[in-house]
Amino acid sequence: MLHVVKRKGHKEKFDERKVYASCYEACLSAHLEKKHAENICEQVSRNVKKWMKTKKEVSSSEISRKVTSFIKKHSKDAAFMYETHRDVS
Repeated sequence: MLHVVKRKGHKEKFDERKVYASCYEACLSAHLEKKHAENICEQVSRNVKKWMKTKKEVSSSEISRKVTSFIKKHSKDAAFMYETHRDVS
């Protein structure tokens, strides 16, 4: 089971749905069509999952950098929206 080390130091189980959801919101914020956003996020999720296969633990910031780089291949605007969004809670 893969664990994600969060910014505050605690760990939680990796949930690929969170990657997809945050990617999707970034794409919509960049004014991409819903279908285009879905296609991008499916590919991004697949690539992140493949990248993480060899790891047992990864930081949330590492995931964020990877997701940004994968999104950037499809839409620089969506990658910017993803990269600049931060959870303030």
